[in-house]
Amino acid sequence: MPTFNDPTADAEETRQALRGLAHATRRIDDPDKLYGIVGELLGAARSLEQSLIQLAGASLTHQGSAAHDDGDRNLGAADAWAAADALQQAARHVSAAESVLEQASGHLGRIAWQRPQRRWVTVVFLQGDEAGRVLDLIDRDGADAAIEHLRGCDYDDETTSAALSNGHVYDEPPTDMHSRRADGGDYALIYSHALGHAGLYRALTPPPDNTPESDGPQHTGPARDAANAEAARQALNERRDRVRGDGSWFTPDRIADITRNRGLER
Repeated sequence: MPTFNDPTADAEETRQALRGLAHATRRIDDPDKLYGIVGELLGAARSLEQSLIQLAGASLTHQGSAAHDDGDRNLGAADAWAAADALQQAARHVSAAESVLEQASGHLGRIAWQRPQRRWVTVVFLQGDEAGRVLDLIDRDGADAAIEHLRGCDYDDETTSAALSNGHVYDEPPTDMHSRRADGGDYALIYSHALGHAGLYRALTPPPDNTPESDGPQHTGPARDAANAEAARQALNERRDRVRGDGSWFTPDRIADITRNRGLER
């Protein structure tokens, strides 16, 4: 939280906040958020410009007490003046950035983002040894075989309800620079040998929030929605637990034999 009276602490918090923002903006799933984010950055830029001007003034105010390690006060005063000049130049650059940010904000404010024709829900996401078996299957039989294998984890409405209740709904399946994607029908397989994960996602057409009459979960109020989501989660967990032999939570009954026959057990 800002202190409003400790510039050192507030500068540190600013650095950490910007670091967090740099991390958080690596992926923006909802373009509607862009206008608000840019607006906040515009306000931040204005505050940064003011801070730089005030820091420049402080350097000039205390110029008389500046000295180098050897005690040379003339050189110290010269550096204090040079620092103030550099800070004022930085403030001018930030002011220019403000103007460009304001343009970006204006453009974004005129956009009515159109929702995608379909969205994606998580069917299953695997890491560690479980993902390793799927990655081995990809290497041996190809991505189509892995998609067919993981399709057994999809329990239709139960999977959809669980994904919606947990917020696992995306405009596009989540990927990163280390991941690869393979599509098969309504499914997308996202996997990474480097990071050791594999996930299967199913397309929803049209998006659930644009479907007033749907076989999926209906909005009937917060309490009823929560009960429906909990029932879906429990049913999904019970079905996933009914496995044979291999003890893997994500392998449903009807493909356990495929797991054994293709050598996925270790």
